[in-house]
Amino acid sequence: MGIKSIHHVCIQTEKYQDSLEFYTKILGFKVIKETANFHKRDFNTWLKLDTFMIELQTAKKGAKLNSWTSLNEGIAHMCFLVDNVQEEFYRIKKLGYSNFKIKNNEEIYKVEDGYLFKIKAPEGTEIEIRDVNISSDS
Repeated sequence: MGIKSIHHVCIQTEKYQDSLEFYTKILGFKVIKETANFHKRDFNTWLKLDTFMIELQTAKKGAKLNSWTSLNEGIAHMCFLVDNVQEEFYRIKKLGYSNFKIKNNEEIYKVEDGYLFKIKAPEGTEIEIRDVNISSDS
């Protein structure tokens, strides 16, 4: 049978309300299901944007999550494709979000044939926004 597509990414957070607001108000995800007291967690919530989903959850009661660092193995960031990086950057700034990653003293930078910027979600997840689709057809 084989893999058909990516279903979701699970993000754990100790800043649940901040993370929930970031993914819904800044990135435009919709809450599909929010469950309180889920398997020893305060919350387990499903968010959806088009066909992509995030499972946003708090740590199990009594557990302390480690802070995110770019030195962790595994997924370093996730990326969303937009039509125009500059427009998306200014849309997010207009919403009052300002936790952008700086590279070479720039918030938006050119990479290969397009532009990108990165923002940090409240729980530390690094989100890349770019306007050129890198694919096997390129």
